[in-house]
Amino acid sequence: MKTQIKWMQDVSFKGKSESGHEVILDGPEELGGKGLGMRPMEMMLIGMGGCTSFDVVTILKRSRQQITGCIAEIEAVRADAIPKVFTSIHIHFLIKGIDLQKKAVERAVELSANKYCSASIMLGKSVKITHDFVISEE
Repeated sequence: MKTQIKWMQDVSFKGKSESGHEVILDGPEELGGKGLGMRPMEMMLIGMGGCTSFDVVTILKRSRQQITGCIAEIEAVRADAIPKVFTSIHIHFLIKGIDLQKKAVERAVELSANKYCSASIMLGKSVKITHDFVISEE
């Protein structure tokens, strides 16, 4: 896997993925940012959230669960001192569907967290990551 990060101006960068997609990254205003794009640490959380959401939805579909919606709300805490690494991350899944089995949702979240989500597993080596979920009927 390859990416390219190109400096645009001040503390703004354009990231380009191997698949050809682009995203703008920008730093905070106090460091010269202008609100042109996401901050890199925000992008890291979104990447992890996308990875684990992909797993949960896929696992539930393969388990013949009638999932109709999945939202992952992620809250992270960062250290006060530099480097301002994540110290904890909590992922709250809002799963919507028809007659979803609690055990199946719980299993999907656990499999993603412990076996399939490369991003969560990698971050989990240095950050405490917790999960929970709520199921709502369609």
